[in-house]
Amino acid sequence: MIGEDARVDLVDPRESESPGGFFALRTTVPETGGAHRPLARLYAGEDGPLHARVDRVTARLGAPERRVGASVAHLGLAARLWSTALGPAAVHGRFPDLDPGELYWDGDLSAPDDLWWAGRTTRPATVDELRAAVQEAHLVPLHATLRRDGRISPRLLWGNAGSALAGALRELTRWARAHGRPDAAERAASLVSGLVDHPDLAGTVRGPRLRRTSCCLYYRCPGAGLCGDCVFDHAPRTGLDARPSAP
Repeated sequence: MIGEDARVDLVDPRESESPGGFFALRTTVPETGGAHRPLARLYAGEDGPLHARVDRVTARLGAPERRVGASVAHLGLAARLWSTALGPAAVHGRFPDLDPGELYWDGDLSAPDDLWWAGRTTRPATVDELRAAVQEAHLVPLHATLRRDGRISPRLLWGNAGSALAGALRELTRWARAHGRPDAAERAASLVSGLVDHPDLAGTVRGPRLRRTSCCLYYRCPGAGLCGDCVFDHAPRTGLDARPSAP
């Protein structure tokens, strides 16, 4: 529902077959509390919360490089941003405006408690509107913020963004088929097709499975395997110095 309950979701929150927390968006302050702040402040230079999030992810993964933690942290937030827009767009034909000044984030919390939407305006489900609301309003400044945090390539970040968008599409398609909503699956596929036609996202995924063409670097963590859409066919088995250079 949009603006009718304590969260924006694809289905009634009591529905057992929801696509999951990545598609839910709180519209009231989460009961867990937290230090939510508008993402606009982050993009404007208040980098501390994102730096702290990268620190936590890096430590939790035991990542050998900070940019690995930055990539994984970015992938999670990019997935949340795409999902909270694409889900309602595909199912309801409209989606929350997600203005950075009205979308609050707490990097200490996980989905769906990490994001709180204080707005009430919705947008029509078109490629241009989704691109403006997510890619231009959030991903472009988010990438700039992460690059202030440390060395990480634009290609990796846009690869993450494309992968997150493709992942949202896969989950929406699964949900739509299970709930007899072929119209939602078709709308989602059409929207994603239009979104990945943009120069920043073009070539980030390929083939019918939308497999990514760059690496998120997760494989470098101790004991890590490959992501489901990884560009590698097999995990590199040599030392870091002999592994493919980061994209």
